[in-house]
Amino acid sequence: MSDPILENAFIESLARGLPRSPQQLNRLQEADAELVRIPGTTAVLALKTDTLVEEIETGLYRDPSLLGWMTVTVNASDLAAVGAEPFGLLLNETLPASVDPSFVAQLQGGIADACAAYGFAVLGGDTNFSPHMQLGAFAVGLIPDGKPVTRMGAHAGDRLFASGPLGIGGAFALATLQQGADGAAPPGNRPPYRPLARIREGVALRPHASSCMDSSDGVLPTLDQLSRLNGIGFRLDGPLDAILHPAAAASARASGIPPWMYLAGPHGEFELLFTVPPDRVAAFIASAETIDWRPLPIGVVTAEAGVTLPFGAEWRAVDTGKVRNLYPESEGNVSKYVAGLLEMHAVLSRGPAAAAVDVDRPDAAP
Repeated sequence: MSDPILENAFIESLARGLPRSPQQLNRLQEADAELVRIPGTTAVLALKTDTLVEEIETGLYRDPSLLGWMTVTVNASDLAAVGAEPFGLLLNETLPASVDPSFVAQLQGGIADACAAYGFAVLGGDTNFSPHMQLGAFAVGLIPDGKPVTRMGAHAGDRLFASGPLGIGGAFALATLQQGADGAAPPGNRPPYRPLARIREGVALRPHASSCMDSSDGVLPTLDQLSRLNGIGFRLDGPLDAILHPAAAASARASGIPPWMYLAGPHGEFELLFTVPPDRVAAFIASAETIDWRPLPIGVVTAEAGVTLPFGAEWRAVDTGKVRNLYPESEGNVSKYVAGLLEMHAVLSRGPAAAAVDVDRPDAAP
């Protein structure tokens, strides 16, 4: 049976029939980075490649320094999600032949700043010229004890955490893309955006977390993927304002967009969303304190599949599969995408409350 999520189904169609390494620990979709055992050792390599294409073509990233920063960050964040320590980076830069030297200088400055922030050495790469700019990297990380955290392993009763406040990626994307499409979003509604891949946090949570995934596509798409892979669900604690980034909350007030829509995508903030078994929470919090990190508790894993969000004094079940498919079905038309989310909001606002949560563990009830 084909996956109902358009992106998942497309990836599966591309991977079908391709050879896989016997040293690879994860199957398709099971981890943010590819995990390969180093023969003769207990260590595991974490490998990731990601390229900025849509973000450039749609105008989501325009500032050359941000483009450089994100070229590294989109790859670093996936290493963080498996708890890997950065080792090195290969860069792929395809630029217009007539590119302005000052643009290149700012671009490379952003790349250098991100590499310094995450501890990456640049090992080499490839350079090409084309009218269409594309920027990508291949990142290598190391898990010395051979025990990565993956997207697999969440169970009912586990606590759900975020590495930091959420929604800023969605707020930035909706304001930027809608302004680019029809000028509807005033520049003042676009929050500042320069996400930080949570490398040290990923290393700290790795011994304690039962699953982890980064929110690069948005919070609800991330939870939907974790739910499908693990056969579980999530109930977010309320109110949503408590988990939103202050700039996202301010954008919601200024734009009138319901706050939950900033968790829907079509872009995220590269925070880590992860689950921790109840009997590991105390040890995890103690470990986080050693690096001066205050992880954000945002909910609980439920036995019933799906995601429920607080709407006032009640919880509503959100069709996260519909949320994930809405942007590709809108074919990049941001106004159509926002209209679709607003239609969902109208239904959610007047719909019945979600059924009582079942976490399958009496000591883990929210």
